[in-house]
Amino acid sequence: MSDVLTKLSEVLEERKQADPESSYVAKLYSQGLDSILKKIGEEATETVMAAKDADADKVIYEVADLWFHSMVLLAHQGLSHGAVLSELDRRFGLSGLEEKASRTEK
Repeated sequence: MSDVLTKLSEVLEERKQADPESSYVAKLYSQGLDSILKKIGEEATETVMAAKDADADKVIYEVADLWFHSMVLLAHQGLSHGAVLSELDRRFGLSGLEEKASRTEK
């Protein structure tokens, strides 16, 4: 899976130099953070609606859109999917309650 994320990250980096008239991602970048966040909110809402409808194919489609736009956000802010994967790896084996408690203690 990380191969797909790596390939996507490379494309998203390339799109930073693309003409906003020729690339959806370049257009999002040119519109700034608020537009990217709005798309993430829209995709999160669509994911929730698909899940409520119990439509498995649509849930997968919408989660893919949500992940994609989250990757756009990471690239826009100069962050990598690798950092997110590292954070997930760090949490692996911890109970959710332990992990949450470790964040509130800081």
